[in-house]
Amino acid sequence: MAEAPGHLLGQIIGGVLEAALKPVLQDLARKHDLYLDSFGDRPGVRSGKKVTWRDGKGNGHDLDFVLERGGTRSKQGNPAAFIESAWRRYTKHSKAKAQEISGALDPVLMAWAKVKPTGAAVVAGEWTKPALTQLTTNGYVVLHFDFVRTVAVFSRHGIDINGLGEGTPDHFWQKQCDAFNGKSLPKRQELAADLRETMKKDLEVFVAELEGRIIRKVDYVTVVPLHGNPQQFTELEQAILAIDSYSIGPATARFIRFEVRLVYTNGDHIEASFAGAIDAIAFLRTFA
Repeated sequence: MAEAPGHLLGQIIGGVLEAALKPVLQDLARKHDLYLDSFGDRPGVRSGKKVTWRDGKGNGHDLDFVLERGGTRSKQGNPAAFIESAWRRYTKHSKAKAQEISGALDPVLMAWAKVKPTGAAVVAGEWTKPALTQLTTNGYVVLHFDFVRTVAVFSRHGIDINGLGEGTPDHFWQKQCDAFNGKSLPKRQELAADLRETMKKDLEVFVAELEGRIIRKVDYVTVVPLHGNPQQFTELEQAILAIDSYSIGPATARFIRFEVRLVYTNGDHIEASFAGAIDAIAFLRTFA
């Protein structure tokens, strides 16, 4: 079944929004030696074009952008930020869309919690204050391209995304889709550039907040090698007696694991446990 023209126009607007964002995020990535992943080929990392990350249960989540530490075109790095964008024409759907964004970001943020990535959302159009608040209280960096200015940008390029209200007929939306599809690639790029320039100050605030979240330096690293045989007690007094009688001297018991703790200058800390030196070193190198 063919998609409704109104839905197709929403996809077009979302694509223009992504095209407007990409150069800004690319500049941020270059500035801080990060890799920006977006829709497209990435040999050695994925077979398709979608930016898909797995949650802790193995479910795939398609995202718009991911900033990676240590990533390259052929190697996936650690996520520094997961970024989603979305357009809504009517406010009555904005809360559901906010929940949809959370549904995509929360599981992957949880799956990669050990490296503390940041979630971010760039939304355009009609969004209620509660919907935006829902995103910010979930810890996301949020940027809102307001409806009036977004409509004005598209209007300058011959596309009416305002419409005639909720009863706007399909043929009206189809005409707007045709207007966009009839544009050459340079003209489409001009539209995205106009949107980016119109929202320049908003983007600067967004990037500054995102930068503050993801740019950090290691303050110090604590490595604790653990030795000894685990003991289990059914009585509290037995455990107390065991600790009281334990001889603290040069380690002679078998090695158990390395406990590693990275502390950053922004207050973040990451903790991990490894059974061997090779894995512990490989883990630390991912943050170098």
